[in-house]
Amino acid sequence: MKINPIMLFGVFLIGISSLEAQEKTSLTLDDAVRIAWEKSDEVTLANTKVNTKKYELRSTKNNQYPDLKASGQYQRLTGADVNLKTNQESGSGSMPSPDQLMLGQLSASLPIFAGFKIQNSIKLSENLYQAELATSLKTKEDIALRVVNYYADLYKAQKTIELLNEDQKQAKQRVTDFIELEKNGIIPRNDLLKSQLLVSKIQLSIDEANKNLNILNYYLITLLKLDSSTKLVVRENDFINYKTANIPTNEQPALENRKDLEALRYQEKASESSIKMAKSAYYPTVSLLGGYAAVDVRNILTVQNAMNFGVGVSYDLSGILKKGADIKHAQSKADEVKSSEEILTNYIKIEVQQAIENYNLALKQSSVYDLALEQASENYRILKDKFDNGLADTNDLLEADVEHLSAKVNTATSKADIIQRYYEMLSATGQLSQSFNLTKI
Repeated sequence: MKINPIMLFGVFLIGISSLEAQEKTSLTLDDAVRIAWEKSDEVTLANTKVNTKKYELRSTKNNQYPDLKASGQYQRLTGADVNLKTNQESGSGSMPSPDQLMLGQLSASLPIFAGFKIQNSIKLSENLYQAELATSLKTKEDIALRVVNYYADLYKAQKTIELLNEDQKQAKQRVTDFIELEKNGIIPRNDLLKSQLLVSKIQLSIDEANKNLNILNYYLITLLKLDSSTKLVVRENDFINYKTANIPTNEQPALENRKDLEALRYQEKASESSIKMAKSAYYPTVSLLGGYAAVDVRNILTVQNAMNFGVGVSYDLSGILKKGADIKHAQSKADEVKSSEEILTNYIKIEVQQAIENYNLALKQSSVYDLALEQASENYRILKDKFDNGLADTNDLLEADVEHLSAKVNTATSKADIIQRYYEMLSATGQLSQSFNLTKI
C-alpha cells in the first residue's frame, strides 16, 4: 500500500497542532495564586521558619517542667583498704577487703523561682513565633501580588499580540491593494513603500511583544513550578467586567491588617520580655530537690531506700555586675524595633495613598481610552473614505491606522491595569490574601 505524501504531511501537521494545544494551559488567577502558595520556594522557606519557631517555643516551655535524672555505677575494686572508725572504737579485728562497688541514684529538680526568667523566656518565644507567623503571611501576600502582576502583564502581552496580528492582516491587504494601484499608476511607488514599511514596523512590534510574552510566561511557570514547556493562556473573562469590592479610602485598614507591621509589634513585645529576662540575674534561683540513692560495697556497706528532699538556692553574685551591659543591650534592641515600627507605619501610609491614587488614575485612564478608541475608529473610517475618494493622502491614512491600533491596545490593556492596581491597593492595605479566600493554605 502506497502512502500519499500529502496525507502524511497533513497528519504530521495535525500532530504538531495537537501537541501545541496540549502544552497550552489556562489558569484562573485564583488557581495561579493557590499553586504559588503550595509550591513556591519562598512560601516553603517561610513555612519552615514558622515550624522552627514553633519547635523553639516547645523547647522553651519544657524548662518549666522538673528535671528527672537517673544514674548507676558498677566498679571493680582492687586492694581497697577500708578503715571504719566505728570498728576501731569497738576493737574488732581487721576489715574484709571489698572487691566491687554498686551505686544507683535518682534525682529530681523542680524550678520554683528563677527571677521570672522562665516565664519571660516563654513569652519571648511565643512572640517570636507569632512574629514569624505574621512574616510568613506577608510572604504569601507578596507572592500573590507577584502572581497578579505576572498574570496581568501576560494578559496584556497576549492581547497586544492579538491586536497587532489583526492590524497586520489589514496592513498586508493594503499592501496587496497598493501594488495593484501602483501598477495602474493610480498611486506613486512611494505610497506603496510607506504601506510596506508599516507592515515591517508592525512585525517588529509583534516580535517584541512575543519576546515579552515568552519572558513573562517563563517567569510565571517558574514561580508556579510548572513544566518548562507549559504555555499559559489568560482568559479575557478574568479582566473584563471584573467586580471589585472593599475598596479602601485611607490607611486605617493597612494599620490593622498589614502582616509586616504585625510582625514588628510582636517583635516589640518579644524585646520587652528580653529586657525582663536580662533583669532576672538580680534575683536568686530557688528549686525543689528530691531523690533516691542506693549503695552497695560488698562485705562492707549496704545503703537502701535513701530518700532525700529539700530546697536548693543559688545566687550568681557576679551577675549583678555583669548583667548591666546585657540589660542595656536588650533595651537598645527594643528601641531599634520601636523605631522600625514607626518608620514602617509612615511608609505604609505613603504606600496606601500611592496605591489609591494609582487605582483612581487607572479608572480615569480607562474612561479616556474608551473615548479615544471611539474617536480613533471614527477618524480612521473618515480618512479611509477620503482616501478611497482621492481626498486624503497615504500619510494621513497610515497615521490614522497607527492611532487606531494604539487606541485599541490602550483600551484592552487598561482593563487589566485597573485589576492590577486594585490588587496592589489590597496588598498595600493587607487585604490581598482574603480576596482569594485561600487563607487555609
